[in-house]
Amino acid sequence: MTQVISETLYRKYRPQKFKDILGQDEVISVLQNSIKQGSISHSYLFSGTRGTGKTSIARIFAKELGTSDQDIYEIDAASNRGIGEIRELRAGVDTRPFNSDYKVYIIDEVHMLTKEAFNALLKTLEEPPSHVLFILATTEKHKILDTIISRCQVFDFNRPDSALLVELVEKVCGLEERKIDAESAQFIASLGDGSFRDTLSHLQKVFAYVEGDISFEQVSQIMNVSDNDLVVKFIEALNNRDRDEVFSVYHETKDLSIDREVFVKNVLEEVRNVLLVRYSKAHKEHLALDSGVDKVATYEKMEKITSKHLQDLIKVVTSFDASQNPEATFELYLFNLFESQND
Repeated sequence: MTQVISETLYRKYRPQKFKDILGQDEVISVLQNSIKQGSISHSYLFSGTRGTGKTSIARIFAKELGTSDQDIYEIDAASNRGIGEIRELRAGVDTRPFNSDYKVYIIDEVHMLTKEAFNALLKTLEEPPSHVLFILATTEKHKILDTIISRCQVFDFNRPDSALLVELVEKVCGLEERKIDAESAQFIASLGDGSFRDTLSHLQKVFAYVEGDISFEQVSQIMNVSDNDLVVKFIEALNNRDRDEVFSVYHETKDLSIDREVFVKNVLEEVRNVLLVRYSKAHKEHLALDSGVDKVATYEKMEKITSKHLQDLIKVVTSFDASQNPEATFELYLFNLFESQND
C-alpha cells in the first residue's frame, strides 16, 4: 500500500551546514577560508551537473555570511529569463539589506537567460554595490558569456560517485529507522545517476511503497527493474543488427511495464561493460571475478558493439530529463540507428 509522505526526503535532509555537504570538500574549504579571511567576492559561479548541491551550498554560504532569509533572493532563470526580470533585479540591488551585511541573489540555471538579459546582468556585475553578492548556478557553463565568467569566482562541482550516493541512501535510511540491504542501496544509487536529489527521489518512491525494512526484491518490483537477461538479449540484437529482434525485445519491456529510463540506463551500463572487456584487461579480470567467466564470454562475442552505440545511448539518457515523452526519445534512437545502417 502506498504511504503518504508529508515532506520530500530531499527537502527534509537538505544540507543546512557546510559539514552536512557530501563530495564537495574543495569547494567548501575555499568558501570557508574566504569567510575566515574576509575575502568575499561579489560574484560567484557554481557549475556542475544537476543535483550536486549548487543551490544548497549557495544558501549555506549566504547564511554563513550572516545573511537573513529576508535578504536572500532566489531566482529561477528557467522561468524568469527575460530582460524585464533582470531589469527588476537591477532596480532593487541599490536598496540596502533589511538587517544583514549583504543582499544575496542566487540565480539558478543562469544559462537560460536571454542574450538581452545576460547583457543587463553583466552591467550589474561590472559595478555591483558593495552590499550585493551574486551566486550564479548552472548545469551548462559553456553557455555562459565569457564576460560573465570573467567577473565571477568560478567553482566546478564534482559529480558524486556511486559510493557517495550509497552513503547518502544508507544515512537517510538510518535516520528514518529503516534497514536496507547493500544491493538495494547500490541499485538506488545507480538510478540516482550522479545526483543527490534524484537518488533521494528514488528512495522516496521506495519508502512510499515499503513499510519497514527494505529488500532488493521489493526495490526491483517497485522500480520495474528489467531482468538482466532481457537487457543482454537486447544488446545481442543490437550486435547482430537484428531490427526485428530489437523491436521485439523493446515491446516485451512495454508489455512487462518496465520503466523506460531504467531499462535504457541498464542497457547503457552493459554496453559500457562490453567495450571495457574489449579494451581493458584489468576490467575483464575484475568482471570475471565478480560476475563469472561466462558473463565475460558473452560480452566478448559482441564484436559489433561500438563506442557509437555508447555515445548515442548517453545522449538518449541525457535527453530524458528535457523530454516530454521519454518513450518517443528512445524510439527515435532506434529509428536513427537502423536508418544509419541502411545508408
